[in-house]
Amino acid sequence: MSEFRPPRRLRLSRAIAAAQAPVLLPQGRRLRASTPRLPDAPLPWHGRVDGRGESAASGASRPLRLLVIGDSTAAGVGVDHADLGLGGRLAEALSARTGRPVQWWAAGRNGATARDLVRQFLRPALEQPYDLVFLTVGANDALGLRSARAFRRDIRRILERTFAAHPQTALLMSSLPAFFRFRLLPDPLRRSLYRHSQALEREARALVDAHPRSHMSPPPPPYTEGFFASDEFHPSAIGYRDWAEFAVDDADSVGFLRLLDDH
Repeated sequence: MSEFRPPRRLRLSRAIAAAQAPVLLPQGRRLRASTPRLPDAPLPWHGRVDGRGESAASGASRPLRLLVIGDSTAAGVGVDHADLGLGGRLAEALSARTGRPVQWWAAGRNGATARDLVRQFLRPALEQPYDLVFLTVGANDALGLRSARAFRRDIRRILERTFAAHPQTALLMSSLPAFFRFRLLPDPLRRSLYRHSQALEREARALVDAHPRSHMSPPPPPYTEGFFASDEFHPSAIGYRDWAEFAVDDADSVGFLRLLDDH
């Protein structure tokens, strides 16, 4: 069987962006100058959601342990309390699906790439065991026009090191943002970012979905009214809720959450 080759527009996404640089670079500078820079959610980046009908003190069942690791979305940019960010919202969605309490932690940094996670955050984050690791990365790799080969290498390292440290964990990776739906992005910057993000996502999906204990979410549905924070780039509390519910619903629908039953 011949090897599958991605569409030419994905294979050449960096070259196309480079050719458009005289237009894209000024657009990017104007966008950075005009877009408000929102802070991370205040610390602490951890919390607990009780299981169905359970008080925090009852201890009826061991909580699922969730790590959210990644970029600004792991850091809760766009909300004023970490419980309303991705970590807290994923814990809510998981608890609602499983009926179990969920203890969650988040690690990462605004602006982090996959390489930054490998070099700075992964090892300390994996010092304790987790039942589920949620990986949210790639947007900054796309914004920085990192090569698909480099991104694939870093995702492979994240997978290898996560499962080497905790063979029985499960890893769920988010799809990359649907940049073509970001209203604040002008064309052709919007089209260029989306095209390159799809090239990166294809590489990540091939690795993640090949591992028996990992899964990558499908592309997101259209963003709902109120999804974005005031910068029109990061999710709001509503956006994080919608994202978390979409990711958990998909993981449940394909049977991925059954991996958590053993914990």
